[in-house]
Parts: sequence; structure tokens; C-alpha cells
Amino acid sequence: MLERHFRSLKVIDRIRAQWLGPQIERYVQSLDELHTGTATIQQNVRALGHFNEFVVGRGVQRLDQLPDHVDAFVSHWFAKHGKWCKSAQDRAAIASQSRLPVERMLCLALPGFTRPSHRPRMPFCVSAPGFFPFLLNEKGLRQATLHKYTYTLRPFESYLAQTGITLSALTPASITDFINTRAETLHKSGMLGTTGALRVFLAYLHREGIIANDLTRSLPRGRAYRQASIPRAISWPDVERLLASVDCRSDVGKRDYAILTLLASYGLRAREIAALCLDDIDWVHDQISIPMRKGGHSTRYPLSATVGEAIIAYLHVRRTDIADRQVFLAARSPYTPMRHTGVSCMVSGRMRSIGIQVARAGSHTLRHACVQHLVEADLPFKVIGDYVGHRHPASTLVYGKVAVHKLREMVIAQGEDVL
Repeated sequence: MLERHFRSLKVIDRIRAQWLGPQIERYVQSLDELHTGTATIQQNVRALGHFNEFVVGRGVQRLDQLPDHVDAFVSHWFAKHGKWCKSAQDRAAIASQSRLPVERMLCLALPGFTRPSHRPRMPFCVSAPGFFPFLLNEKGLRQATLHKYTYTLRPFESYLAQTGITLSALTPASITDFINTRAETLHKSGMLGTTGALRVFLAYLHREGIIANDLTRSLPRGRAYRQASIPRAISWPDVERLLASVDCRSDVGKRDYAILTLLASYGLRAREIAALCLDDIDWVHDQISIPMRKGGHSTRYPLSATVGEAIIAYLHVRRTDIADRQVFLAARSPYTPMRHTGVSCMVSGRMRSIGIQVARAGSHTLRHACVQHLVEADLPFKVIGDYVGHRHPASTLVYGKVAVHKLREMVIAQGEDVL
């Protein structure tokens, strides 16, 4: 198996001659079964070679002794390769270069060994351990909603730790101070989510007797006014420039171009792109189905020639040895289906790369651009709402504020025809 990823026979012999040589070769075989690229395998083997030298130098003679030396090896690796790190993200990346291959190899070499979880712990898991089970079991919230509570409560926990305030010593003043601090960085919608999550958390603390008084009234109840903002769309020339910037000669370029054409042509959401399956495309009748939309309904579109050609170009290079039926796969091993966050991040990154400036750039920006393009084509709002899958007509009416061509007609004294 090593011969598939290393050209030099001397290098292969040196790997096999190491004390951990059999375990390293077995690990390489597992990576190859996951279709891992050669460059990644070589990087992992290089780290495992250093781990072999490290444990041999420490006098380790049995495989079951290896887990006790993993943390020390990670610290040794970081001291050698992490001098350039400037942020926590940089430090985490360097640490994973050493920890990840070692722990994965030990999972294969030692029966019963499981990788310890390095994810950050849930907020308030010590002082209020029953809160997230309460959200899951009593309130019946989904995991995606629990993530939003984590996003809110983790900064709140950090704030309490920095100020030295315990939950039992919470006061309206301390809560107000935290809200004011978060308001410096969060959008209005983010502040509404923050106060809502805190209100549920404080009510739970009072119910469980962790705090003596009900502090939910100390949280302001913000309001989001309908039609108070305009959609964060980009102009259609910018959409065309975004599509033209994709290099379709590469496999990733073919995939991203197909995703971008779907977003711009049909105004799909990122979750709908990620959930799109091979069976949803009817090549015989030139149709594409979006089965589970946000409003609980489904939509069937005619498959345009541009979108169909883009999808076909990607399917020609899409891996055929993957059992998943989702159309779009990750670009790296183990080639799992793309998630909606990956779709949005891809769009955001490509917009930044060509200098498109828009607030909160992402996949939804192209959805707004699609609707705005239809509004400028003078299509009725009911037709537009049905086309993009809006459940309520009010969701479509917000785009009336970007119908600049109609407003211009009114300004130049042609408003009677417009109205």
C-alpha cells in the first residue's frame, strides 16, 4: 500500500523498518480506503515517523503505553513547528497535525482505544448541567437550535468568568452590562437571538432554584420591524462576474460553478443545495425537484440548459465510488456530502476573492439577487414567491423596495402608468 503513495523505495523501507512501521502501514491502508490524497497521506506518515522517534527515545516498548505519551508529543511538536502561530486557530491547526494522525493510528492499533473528544465543552455544564437536556427533552428543540443557544451562552459564561460573578450572584446590572458588551459586535437580529436565549436560560435557573429571583424581566424585549431593511442582494452584472470568475478546468471549479448556477437560476437555499440528490434530477423530462423546502412543500423546476450542462460537467468528475446519493460532495477525503455551511462559505469566499462587497455575503445573497432580477423583469410578486418557495406573500413584498426601475418611472412623471 505504501508503494501507491511513495515513489522512493528507500523511503518505503525506512517506514517499514520503524518500530511502528506495521501500524503506520495499516493506517495508510485505512486512509487509502477513504480515498485520501497522496499529499495528505505523506504528511500524516511524516508526523507518525516523528512520533515513532519520540516514543522510542522515551523507552516505550509496548503499544499499550503509547496513549500516555500523546500529549507530550503534541507539546513537543508544537514547540518545534508552532513558533509562527499568531492566533488560537493557528495553534489548533498545528496541534491537529500531530494529534490527529497519532490518535487515528492508535484506534487501529489498540483494541478499545477511542479518541478523546477535543471539542469545547458545553457552556454551564458544571453550574447548570441540566439546561441542554432540558432544551432537548422537555422543549424538544433540534440540534441546530441547540447550537444557537451554545453560541449565545458561551460568551455569557466567559463574561461571568472574567468578572468573577457566579450564577447565584447574578443581578440585573450584570446582565445589562453583558448585553451592552454584545451589542458592540452583534447585528440587531443577533441581539434578538441573544436576549431570547438568555431569557429561557434565566427562567430555567429560577425554576431549578439556582438563582433566587426571576431575572427575565431585566432583559429588554427588542423588536424587529417588518420591511425595516432591504435584501442584501448584488446586481445581476455582479452575479455574471461571479460565475465568470470560476475556473471550470478543475474538479472543484466544476462543482462550485454548478452550485452557483443553481443558486442564481432558481434562488435555492444552501440547505436545498446540500440535500439535492441524484434522483431529484429527471434527465428524461428536463426537470429538477426540490422535495423538502423550508415551507414544508416541494417544487419542480424545468431544468435549464445552462444548469443542466453545469451539473453534467461536474457529474463527469464526481467520484463514483461514494455510496451517498447527494449530488455535491466535499473536495477532500472522505468525500462526504457537502453541508449547507460549506455551500454558504464557498459562495462567500468566491465573492470576496473578486471584490464583491455585500453585508453577510453567502449563498442567500444569490437567492436575493435571483428574486431582485425577477422583480426587475416585471413578474408578478405572487409568481416570484411561488418560484422561490416563499410561504407567505410578505416574504416577497420586501423586494418591492429594490424595484428601482419602477421608482424611477414615478420620479420622471410616469407614475400613473406604474400605479
